[in-house]
Amino acid sequence: MALRLSISDTGFAQAFDALVNARREADADVSADVRAIIQDVRDQGDDAIARLTSKFDRHDLEQTGWRVDKAESAAALEDLEASLRVALELAALRIRDYHEGQLPDNRDYIDDAGVRIGARWNAVERAGIYIPGGRAAYPSSVLMNAIPAKAAGVERIIMVTPAPGGYINPLVLAAAELAGVDEIWRIGGAQAVAALAYGTEKIRSVDVITGPGNAWVAEAKRQVFGVVGIDMVAGPSEIVVVADGKNDPDWIAADLLSQAEHDPTSQSILFTDSSKFAEQVAVKIDEQLAILATSETATTSWKDNGAIIVVDRFEQALPLIDRLAAEHLELAVDDPDALFRKIRHAGSVFLGRLTPEAVGDYVAGPNHVLPTGRRARFSSGLSVTDFMKRTSFIRCDEQALANIGPAAVALAEAEGLPAHAASIAKRLGRR
Repeated sequence: MALRLSISDTGFAQAFDALVNARREADADVSADVRAIIQDVRDQGDDAIARLTSKFDRHDLEQTGWRVDKAESAAALEDLEASLRVALELAALRIRDYHEGQLPDNRDYIDDAGVRIGARWNAVERAGIYIPGGRAAYPSSVLMNAIPAKAAGVERIIMVTPAPGGYINPLVLAAAELAGVDEIWRIGGAQAVAALAYGTEKIRSVDVITGPGNAWVAEAKRQVFGVVGIDMVAGPSEIVVVADGKNDPDWIAADLLSQAEHDPTSQSILFTDSSKFAEQVAVKIDEQLAILATSETATTSWKDNGAIIVVDRFEQALPLIDRLAAEHLELAVDDPDALFRKIRHAGSVFLGRLTPEAVGDYVAGPNHVLPTGRRARFSSGLSVTDFMKRTSFIRCDEQALANIGPAAVALAEAEGLPAHAASIAKRLGRR
C-alpha cells in the first residue's frame, strides 16, 4: 500500500525526510560494468559493438544491418495510419514552435569604457540522441530530442536505439523521419553511448548526447561527460499532484498512475487538503490498477514509492514540494498561478484541473526531457541551448585599453603573474 501521511501526524517530519531521501535508482552498482563496456568500445570499436549487441539485444548487426536505410524511415512515415500521422505532425509542429522561440540572441555592444564586448551563439556540429527501445516505443522522445537539435541548427543528428532481435518500431522510425534525423543506428545500451562519445570505424563521434535510458545508459552518459556534453543524468520518473476536493478523484488517480506505469521505480505523490478526497483517490487508484494494461509495473511503483499526503492548507505543502523538486508538478486547484508564483523547484508545472501532465509528454510543446531525483533544484529541462555553445568576444582600441588596462595590470601583479601584466603593460607603453 502506498504511504499515507498527514502533516498533523506525530513523526511527520521524519517520515517525509525518508520519502525525500529514498533511493529509487537500481540497487546494482553499474558503474564498474559501464566502465568496462566503454573501455571495450574504445579498444575494440565496431567489434565490441557487434559483440555486445549480440549479447544484449540478440541480433547480428551484419545480418540485420547496422544502420537503418533512409528509405526505411521514409516508408515508415508514409505508411503511418492517417490519424496517427496527424497526431505526430501536430506534436512536431508544437514542439518545433516552442523550441524555436528559445533561440538565444547574440550580443554585440560598446560599453562605457569604449570596449566592444558581446557573445555569439553557435550550434554544435553533431548531436547524438539516445531513444529507448526496450519496454516500449517512444516516438515522442524522438521528437523531443531531435527537434530542439534541429531548431538549434545542428548539422547532423545521429540517433541510436536498441533493436531487440533487430526490430525497431516503425512509429519510432516515422518520428525520426519527421524530425529530420540524419542517421539511425540499431545499437543501444552503454555501448551506444560510448560509440557516440568516442567514435568507431563506422560511427562518427558527436559533440553532445541527449535522451533517456536505463541505469546503464545514464551511468554511461555520466562517465563520458567532459568528452562530450550531455543533457542530464536522468533517473526514475516523478509526479507531484496538488489537488483539492473539487477535483474528480478518477482524474487525479489517472494522473498519478500516468507516471507509475513508466517503471517500478517511478514515484507519484498527491498533496491534498481533504482527507475525504485522499480516500476517494486511493479507491480510484485501486480500481484503475485492476484494469490497467500496465498494472504490474504501476502497482509496484505505487505500492513501493507512491504517497498521499494530507495538509491543512496548501501553503503548508509549498516547502515540502520544493524539497521534492519533482520532475512534474500538477497544480489542480482554483488558483494555480497563486501557488506557482511561490514554487521554486520543479522540472515542469501543469496549471489547472484541465492540464494533465500527460499532455506535456506529447503535444503541449515544452520539452518532456526533465530533471529527476531532485535535480530541478539546479537544472532545467532539455532546450535548444543544450545543443549550442556561446562564444564571448572582446575588442579594445587604444583608448579602451587605456581605460581598463591599468586595473588588469594591478590584478595580474597581485596574482603573481608577471607575463599577464606585461602583455597589457607593453601595449600601454609602460614597459
